[in-house]
Amino acid sequence: MTTTVRTRVAIIGAGPAGLLLSHLLADAGIESIVIDQRSREEIESTIRAGILEQGTVEILESTGASSRVRTAGSRHDGIELRFAGEGHRIDFDALVGRSVWLYPQHEVLKDLIATRLADGQDLRFGVTAERVEDAASDRPRVIATDAGGSPLVIEADFVVGADGSRSVAREAVTGSSTGGYFREYPFAWFGILCEAPPSAAELIYSNSPDGFALVSQRSATVQRMYFQCDPETDPTGYSEAELWDALQRRVPGTTLNEGPIFQRDVLRFRSFVAHQLLNGRVALVGDAAHTVPPTGAKGMNLAVADVLILERALRALLLDRDDRLLAAFPETALRRIWKAQHFSWWMTSMLHVAPDASDFDRLRQLGELRSVVESEAGSTYLAEAYTGWPLDATR
Repeated sequence: MTTTVRTRVAIIGAGPAGLLLSHLLADAGIESIVIDQRSREEIESTIRAGILEQGTVEILESTGASSRVRTAGSRHDGIELRFAGEGHRIDFDALVGRSVWLYPQHEVLKDLIATRLADGQDLRFGVTAERVEDAASDRPRVIATDAGGSPLVIEADFVVGADGSRSVAREAVTGSSTGGYFREYPFAWFGILCEAPPSAAELIYSNSPDGFALVSQRSATVQRMYFQCDPETDPTGYSEAELWDALQRRVPGTTLNEGPIFQRDVLRFRSFVAHQLLNGRVALVGDAAHTVPPTGAKGMNLAVADVLILERALRALLLDRDDRLLAAFPETALRRIWKAQHFSWWMTSMLHVAPDASDFDRLRQLGELRSVVESEAGSTYLAEAYTGWPLDATR
């Protein structure tokens, strides 16, 4: 027997984009239902990266979405670019007066879920969206299956696809589940989580003849590190000693603190932007709308920027019957999306060694890195983009 429920905004996906959107809409008095096929435990326990731009931190804190982001997160005022055996610090605070926070995405999700449930949010776990119907009407519908396996229909004034890179909502917007501009890179990241103290006070982005490496952190006792690998690499194909050797060779000049490795995975690199972000009364945000390589630390931050633009448009539409901001949503969002795509591509191409790189390519790449670290203008661009363009410009 099919259950039909009614709401103003149906949000598919309980990730950062979907949960923050529901939080902001509730503050404006607009009810929503958020569904996700995963369990709460799965959402909160899947460990993901978390470099938050200063603007993202300010939004989470000022709206009451997270009370822990500054206290539990770690402020970083710069990063190190390492190449030719030497480290070069990019001082964010000195260059642009801004910083970033190391605060893993699953911690952001814990905060958002707790906040939304405490506020009475209709948040449904274990609900699988199958498709979105009637996008062009004023009553779009989400066809789903609830946690018990029974049919569920959500009728809404508006539907938002915040359901990740394998978005179900995307087909209702673009006409295809894969409709978009796409680029796949010829390398991936081999990532490890290990029990060890930090190897450096700030993140190290290292370009070496053996390939790229990133020395990152999670906490005082857990560290996250990556090294460039072939996309087809088997995560189980290395011993711990081989993994540490691969990492250490790519970070000459820094001695890594080694410890037991308790998680390993291979992260493929893909860039994607959907052909359309809006169709009638269905919109895409976050990874449903775009994905970027992780080198530029833009993923979750770009989702937050999408949400701020869309939330303002939905307030105008649903409270004032003004659709002008909604009509402008794709163009406004895409300006930042393509800037982030460029920055992510630039960082990726500057720091990784392409499989077919010639001696010319390698030497040109080193010249590019020197142009960045030896030029205040070059360093300032990196600092400005990494810490995030002002969110006010999108509102």
